[in-house]
Amino acid sequence: MKRKILVVAVAALAGLTMLAQEKKEAPKKTAAMSGILHPEMTVENGTWDKPMATIGVKPDQPWTTTSIAAGVDSKPQPGSAVTRVGEIVDFSCYIQLGKHGEKHRACGQKCVNNGQPVGLLTKDGALYMLMPEEHDPRRDGGVDAKASAAEHMGHIVTVNGTAAKVGGYSAIYVQGLTK
Repeated sequence: MKRKILVVAVAALAGLTMLAQEKKEAPKKTAAMSGILHPEMTVENGTWDKPMATIGVKPDQPWTTTSIAAGVDSKPQPGSAVTRVGEIVDFSCYIQLGKHGEKHRACGQKCVNNGQPVGLLTKDGALYMLMPEEHDPRRDGGVDAKASAAEHMGHIVTVNGTAAKVGGYSAIYVQGLTK
């Protein structure tokens, strides 16, 4: 009888220990997991309900003919036509430093004009890289995201394009980004 009680007590203690360990190992929510980094860096132009501008045209199909032709066996990766509202950010400064908003506008403009990638930061903290969709014009320098990104850096805008995701990377390919 004592042995049975001892076995049950040891099993109960082991169960409680495992439960406590699981609670300790549960990831703690960080700002990056719960939304926008440094929400104190505010946007002054455009709101989530009333974006300042629209960038890109809503595509009839996910990819243009030049992107389809450039795909392996004429089949680009899967994509879907989307409309997203978000803040235009300098992708590199946002990921590295958490900077965005009006206070970062001038720096972000310089960064994207000098080749840093353009991003769209949504209200829930999702971050998309923005790129011109049309493959051949993009490759040959006929389209560019710099001008619209610099103009709307730190502003909340609506973006139309084709969303694609590979691994942990998300992008929106925008049609109509002419130089």
